[in-house]
Amino acid sequence: MTDKRIYQIGLTMINGVGDILARHLLQTLGDAEAVFAEKRQLLERVSGIGSATAAEIKRPEILHRAEKELAFIEKNHISCFYLTDANYPVRLRECPDAPVLFYFKGNTNLDAARIISVVGTRNATEYGRELTESLLKDLAKAIPDLLVVSGLAYGIDICAHRNALRNRLPTVAVLAHGLDRIYPSAHRNTAVEMLESGGLLTDFPSGTDPDRPNFLQRNRIVAGMSDCTIVVESAEKGGSLVTADIAFSYGRDVYSFPGRVGDSHSKGCNNLIRQNKAGLITSADDLLSALCWDVQAPAAPVQTELFFSDPDVPVPEQNPVLAVMRTRKEIHINELALLLDMPIQQLSTLLFELEINGKIKALPGNSYKLL
Repeated sequence: MTDKRIYQIGLTMINGVGDILARHLLQTLGDAEAVFAEKRQLLERVSGIGSATAAEIKRPEILHRAEKELAFIEKNHISCFYLTDANYPVRLRECPDAPVLFYFKGNTNLDAARIISVVGTRNATEYGRELTESLLKDLAKAIPDLLVVSGLAYGIDICAHRNALRNRLPTVAVLAHGLDRIYPSAHRNTAVEMLESGGLLTDFPSGTDPDRPNFLQRNRIVAGMSDCTIVVESAEKGGSLVTADIAFSYGRDVYSFPGRVGDSHSKGCNNLIRQNKAGLITSADDLLSALCWDVQAPAAPVQTELFFSDPDVPVPEQNPVLAVMRTRKEIHINELALLLDMPIQQLSTLLFELEINGKIKALPGNSYKLL
């Protein structure tokens, strides 16, 4: 039986078929496998396809490339998120041009309770770097599990990632190339550190170069993953303004730090505020107040009812998580969630409890094995 992920990956590799058209194909034909199985003459009748695109879909090279990509992600313990998967990030799924499929390597919850994107110029000034540092330092105190998203670029992006890590916040970089490389290479060490608490995400397959158009394309994911986008510092033109415009078009909150009148490094931020596309903030407190995130008196955490709570008490044999894991040498959390019909967030809590009690071991790529 052919792995369905081959068809899902293949759907993203068809020349002339972007995410919106891919969604239309799925709505018309049912699933990715049906797209490739459909007769060419019938494909040509699908709105937006035509003869040229139908011919592209029927090229056997598409699925051959998809098979190689599947082998690559399995070898490197990379997770693959498909639009109809239960664990596909909810915020991103709401976007009309969300990626039909993306790849992720790391260790974090992409559906975290609170997620922000922090973006800005590649030519950051000391003012911009200090704003980023103080913002994330103060947010970490108020929201210790806040997820910070950015693009791993020079300037504000890398400053955001590094300050998130410094303050023990998970952070995810959205890349403009495949996961077989890191660009810029100067940020490799930070990227590797992010794999432990956060991760690397892209909708580009391996072998994709960091070409200029890819950076604009990835900006929609930066905007779509988050509750809000924060532009720290930007000139009159720049990629961070594109991200802000996309977030605004999604109906997501956008905030910006103001700069001095006439300061070229802050002209883009000042324009966003003047055009009412971004709310003005000067601190983490401003952001928390604008988002109505009540962190003054957080509610006591609700204890999930686990199968056990005392490491000295034997784990009941009827524990369904362990029952499934006894049948496998190792298993990915996504597969385990499907077998148990359990939400990822609930399952993650159970797996963590099992791990700290020495019953299982976490492996790279969100897989687990019994001890």
